[in-house]
Amino acid sequence: MNLTLAAVALLGLTNACQNASAASGYEISGQLKNAPAGTTLHLAELTSSQFVERGTAKTDAQGNFTFKGEQPASAAVYQLKVDEPNQVLLVLDNKTRLTLNGDAKNLMTTYAVKGSKDSEVIQELTRSNLASKAQLENLGQRYTLASQNGKADSLEAIKSQYLTTVDRLTARNKAIIRRNAKSVAAGFAVLSFVSPDEEFQFADSIATVQRTAQPNSPFTAALTERLAPLRATAIGTSAPEINLANPDGTKLSLKSLRGKYVLVDFWASWCGPCRGENPNVVKAYNEFKDKGKGFTIYSVSLDDDKARWTQAIAADGLAWPNHVSDLQKWNSAAASAYGIQAIPQSFLLDPQGKIIAKNLRGPALQAKLAEVLK
Repeated sequence: MNLTLAAVALLGLTNACQNASAASGYEISGQLKNAPAGTTLHLAELTSSQFVERGTAKTDAQGNFTFKGEQPASAAVYQLKVDEPNQVLLVLDNKTRLTLNGDAKNLMTTYAVKGSKDSEVIQELTRSNLASKAQLENLGQRYTLASQNGKADSLEAIKSQYLTTVDRLTARNKAIIRRNAKSVAAGFAVLSFVSPDEEFQFADSIATVQRTAQPNSPFTAALTERLAPLRATAIGTSAPEINLANPDGTKLSLKSLRGKYVLVDFWASWCGPCRGENPNVVKAYNEFKDKGKGFTIYSVSLDDDKARWTQAIAADGLAWPNHVSDLQKWNSAAASAYGIQAIPQSFLLDPQGKIIAKNLRGPALQAKLAEVLK
């Protein structure tokens, strides 16, 4: 820095001021089809909890636009929006000179960026997700229809297709992030395009790279913070102890179930996806409870209403005896120990209490139990 300042000083004060001004701030320019003169574009910065508008620009008669501004800290993620269906994400810092072109009425699928490698990474990830969006939506609609018509066999087949599609999407996203592991975008992308809960080892490897390559990025800090509680539940670690009360008020510890394979299942009566998965959990329990070293379930409810909790246990036929809750909903001590931010979530433990699998659903749970309970 000192050498740079000295060199500038030799060129004279006027030149120094001009150069500093030219290098300061970001600039986004481009052209949008189907954006008549006067179309308002919004630019908003992603803060810790929401997008905060930083400026607007209007298109000219040819759809051209320009944004200029300053990003005082490290690079940040911004949203450029025409309207709710037409918005894209960009990564900006004070050196960014970015061009963006596309169709204002179909922006996400048509936009192209140049001049910002990080924004190009986000664009590639956006396209990866859009490639699977229609298929996943179609499978979701088919699942709902099959459920309404009581077609159990179809439900399992559709669910299998859905999970396969999600797995392929995750693999594509991971490959993109891995190729760009040193970029600012990678830290944001792991949090936004990959589930750290499901892909802890991958997320942890990217976080390690980010701490060296992008030590000042807010996304490095956010990713490190997100992974901290998940480290305690990584596959191969001993499951954190839980010792909560069952419906009659008696404490029941997780350790008391050692010697069997145990599914630690976080759920709640108010959670629709949890209730939808319960028939699969019941099926697995009935099929494997007496096989090999034995299998049982330790259900941790994030309810805050005891009556609704116990009613859901009865209504869903959750016949195993190991039901616990501190009725603190998201403030549950068990949820905190396991880093739970969404449910359903589950952890399969071996007879020694080590985690051997996470978040197995439907056929995947049965397949894993068949493997270990030979």
